[in-house]
Amino acid sequence: MTDSLNSLGFNRPPAETRVVVAMSGGVDSSVTAALLKEEGYDVVGITLQLYDHGVAVQKKGSCCAGQDIHDARRVAEALGIPHYVLDYESRFKEQVMEEFADSYIKGETPIPCVRCNQTVKFKDLLSTARDLGADCMATGHYVQRVVADDGQAYLSRGLDMGKDQSYFLFATTREQIDFLRFPLGHMDKDTTRKHAERFGLSVADKPDSQDICFVPEGRYVDVIERLRPGALEPGEIVDIDGNVLGMHEGIIKYTVGQRRGLGVGGTEEPLYVVKLDPAKKQVIVGPKEALTTSEIGVKDVNWVAGDVPADGLDVTVKIRSTRPGVPARLYLEDGRARLVLQDAEAGVSPGQAAVFYNGDRVLGGGWIDRAVSADPRLAA
Repeated sequence: MTDSLNSLGFNRPPAETRVVVAMSGGVDSSVTAALLKEEGYDVVGITLQLYDHGVAVQKKGSCCAGQDIHDARRVAEALGIPHYVLDYESRFKEQVMEEFADSYIKGETPIPCVRCNQTVKFKDLLSTARDLGADCMATGHYVQRVVADDGQAYLSRGLDMGKDQSYFLFATTREQIDFLRFPLGHMDKDTTRKHAERFGLSVADKPDSQDICFVPEGRYVDVIERLRPGALEPGEIVDIDGNVLGMHEGIIKYTVGQRRGLGVGGTEEPLYVVKLDPAKKQVIVGPKEALTTSEIGVKDVNWVAGDVPADGLDVTVKIRSTRPGVPARLYLEDGRARLVLQDAEAGVSPGQAAVFYNGDRVLGGGWIDRAVSADPRLAA
């Protein structure tokens, strides 16, 4: 027995520490497995079959497992670690894909990667890792797990701000954070690729995926139509005063903030989608300034950072993974949050995530279900 903690925080030699690595077939999770194997840990790789790749790309003869599973298997063989492929198709379809489709039909802008982490990966897969006798589970996410002086672990932004994935992990619970490890959190992508080359991994030059895994080439409308036949219901395109400007084929083809492809013209200034009304089947358009939001309502909040005073807490909130955070006052009650933004923010849409930070530390987050427009005509 060693007198000090190993790199994963356990008071035993690496060889006596079992770690399950979630291997997606990409360079990040492959390097995670390789680094842990190099340190001498008892590494087990697991890859999830989440969807039928042939159906997703709509090409006959496509490998149903997809290239990613093949790549993960090759890496595991090269590293000499056990590797399992688990069929999670049915639960992924039910917990992620079905909700993705329903969210768009309701006029929302969903983020299925968060739901996948929240359900399939950090709930179902984490449970499987425990069943395999793992001491922890490691992933290739660019986020840092920090243990505070009181022994409580929390999530912090990844060192590489350009790759930071903390936004997508806001729903991770305290219990899950205790079990999870993120070996790449203190690295940048260039360093990760150099490790991949050093290990001679077959995926060293594999490009990062730019699409939602089950929405190849970004054609989400095709996926929704397949899951929800008849979802394309026509309706009116109206301005913020209710004047009809044209017709649309279905609100699922539009997102808040969209400017191109609206199908209306002849106005003096550019028009943007400022709101979607699924009950009336209306796409509401207006000038850019009508996109601004002054207050946000958030449901299903996962809060991991102690009590919030009754008079609120100053936080930084991110409402898009690609946008910097903005200052806000947060009020928390009964699993809901109300955010009063210091400066109005543009393009806030129900269905997006709102993630709360104190500096680099993730305090929690939830799902936007209310965006109060700074324009009084849309504030209701």
